[in-house]
Amino acid sequence: MALTVCIHFAASQSGVRAEEPCRAILPEQRRLEIRAPDKLRRVRLPEVPVPSTVVDAIEQPPPPTRHLALDEAIRIALARTEVVRVLSGTAAASSGQTIYDPAIAGTGIDRERGRFDPAVSVQNRFNRQRAPVAEFDGGVPSGVSIGGDAENDYEMALGVSKTTTTGGSAGVDVRTNPTTVHTTDPLLLNPYSRSSVDFFVTQPLLQGAGRGANLAPIVLARIDTERSFYQLKYSVQRLVQSVIDAYWSLVFARTDVAVRRQQTRQGYEAYEIAEANLAVGRLNVGDKAQAESSWRNFQAAQIAAESAVLQREQALRDLLNMAPFDGVQLVPVTPPLGEPPRIAWEDLLRAAEESRCDLIELKLAVEAGEQRLLVARNTALPRVDATALYRLSGLEGRTYMDDYIRSRPGEFTGWQMGIDVSLPLGLREARAELRRQELALARYRADLDQALHFAVQALATRYRNVAQYYREYLTVKQARQAAHVNLELQREEYRIGRTIYLNLLQAITSWGNAVSAEAEALLRLNSELAALEVETGIILESHGVQFYEELYGSPGPAGRLFPDACYPRSASPGENAARYPAGDRPSEAAFEVERLAVPQRLQGGKEP
Repeated sequence: MALTVCIHFAASQSGVRAEEPCRAILPEQRRLEIRAPDKLRRVRLPEVPVPSTVVDAIEQPPPPTRHLALDEAIRIALARTEVVRVLSGTAAASSGQTIYDPAIAGTGIDRERGRFDPAVSVQNRFNRQRAPVAEFDGGVPSGVSIGGDAENDYEMALGVSKTTTTGGSAGVDVRTNPTTVHTTDPLLLNPYSRSSVDFFVTQPLLQGAGRGANLAPIVLARIDTERSFYQLKYSVQRLVQSVIDAYWSLVFARTDVAVRRQQTRQGYEAYEIAEANLAVGRLNVGDKAQAESSWRNFQAAQIAAESAVLQREQALRDLLNMAPFDGVQLVPVTPPLGEPPRIAWEDLLRAAEESRCDLIELKLAVEAGEQRLLVARNTALPRVDATALYRLSGLEGRTYMDDYIRSRPGEFTGWQMGIDVSLPLGLREARAELRRQELALARYRADLDQALHFAVQALATRYRNVAQYYREYLTVKQARQAAHVNLELQREEYRIGRTIYLNLLQAITSWGNAVSAEAEALLRLNSELAALEVETGIILESHGVQFYEELYGSPGPAGRLFPDACYPRSASPGENAARYPAGDRPSEAAFEVERLAVPQRLQGGKEP
C-alpha cells in the first residue's frame, strides 16, 4: 500500500520555478512546485578508490605506506581547511565555522562607516506646461475666453552633504531655474532665470550629539569582527587538538594491532603444542579444543583491532580533508612524549585569562554592552537640534526692451537660525531601553566572571589529569615488564608440560592488556597535554600557527581598478614551526611490542 503525505501550503508563499512567465501581474502561488532531484545542480564526485577492509589484508598485498609526522598532519589540516572540522567521537564533524566568517563580519565596519560618507545629489528636470486661464476678450459675445501661455523651464539642483561624527550634518545646495514664457504680452523679464545657493548646518545638542554615541555602531561592528575572529580561532584550536587526538588514536590502534597479532601467534603456538601432546596422549581432546578456542578468540580480537586502525585512519584523513582511501596507508612516525614538561599553575591561570577565546568573547561582549549603553543613554535625552542656513539668491533675464540684466553676486542674501525641539512625554520607550541595556551589561559581566570560574575549574581538572596519566603510565609500564617476564616463563613451562594451559592463557592475556594499557596511558597523556593547551588558549602559539589576512579586491562604484585577489587562495599558508620529532620508524615501535620472542616456526612466515 502506498503512503500518501499531505502538505498544507499557504497561497501567499512562493514556490521555486525555473523561470517566471512574462506577465504584468504575477499570479498567486497556490501549489508546491518542487523540482525532481535529477533537475537540481549536479556536484562533481571525487575520484575515490574502494575503501580498504580487513578482508584486503588477507587477500591482497599490503598497500604502499606514507610516513606522516604529527607536525605535517597539522600543517595539512590547516592548509586544506575552509570549513573547520573537529573530532566528534571516532569521526570528524563540522564546527560550523569557516575561514570566511571574520571577513564577512568585517564588512559591517565599512557598512557603518558609510553613514559618514559625503553624499552628492543631482536633479535635472525639463518642464513644459500650459495652464488654462480665463481672460477678457472683447471679440467674443461673452467677453471672456479661455487661453493660456506656454511655459518652458529647466530645473537643476546640485547638492553635497555630509553627516559629521558629532551627529550633525552640513552641506550646500545649488539651484537654477531658467524659464521661457511663450506669449505675445510684454513681460518684464522673458526669458529669466532664478538661482540660489544654500549653505546649511544642523547640529544635535542632546540626543544624537557626541562622537561616542555616533561612532558606537562602528565600534560594535569592529567588536563583532573580533568576536567572529576569536570564534574561528577557537575552532582552529579545536581542529589542531582533534588532529593530535586522531593521530595518537591511530598510533594506539596500530599498537593494539601489533599486540593482538602477538597474542594470535602465541595462541597458535600453544595450539600446536596441545595438538602435539594430544598425539602422544599427554592431553585429551578437551584440552586441545580449549587451546584452539583461545587461539580463534585472539584472531577475532586481531580482526577487530585491524578494523579499528582503518576507522582511526579514516577519521584522521577526514580532519586532513583527504579521501577516505587513496591507495596509500598513513603510517605515523612521531614517537609519543614520554614525560610531560614542567607546568607552573600560576602561568596556566595567567595564560588562560589572557588567551582563552571564550573569555575574550565575553570581554568583547562587555565592551559591546558598554557601547550599547552609551547609545541608550544618548537616546534617552530630548531631541534638541540647532539649525542654520545662509542663502545667496540671484535673478537674471532679458527685458521687454531686449536688454539683458542680472543681479550682482551677494546682493540678495538671507539667513535662518533656529532650535528644533522634539520630546515624547515621559520618554518611556527610551528609558525602558536604557534600563534593559544596564541590566544586559550587568549580565555580561556576570557571565564573564562565571566563565572565568569555569575556566579555572577546567584547568584544575586538566592539570590533575596530566599528573594522573603520567603516574598511570609509569605504573602500567612496570606491570607490562612483569607480564612480559611471566609470559616468557609460562610459555616455556607449558612447552615442556609443567603447567596447565589456563596459566599460559592468562599470561598471554595479561601481557596484551598490560601493553595496551601502557600505550593507552602514554597516548592519553599526550592528548591531555594538547587539551591543557586548548584550555589555556595557547595551543596555536605553541605549535607555531599564526593567522594572516588576505586582502580581497571587491569592485567599487568605478569598477575594478586593480588586479583580482582570489580570496582565500591568493597565497598559500607557510609551514608551521616543528614541535614534534619525526622518526624513521612507525610510532608504535616506541612500545617495543616485537620485543617478545616470536615462535621459531612463525618467524618469516605468514600469520596463521
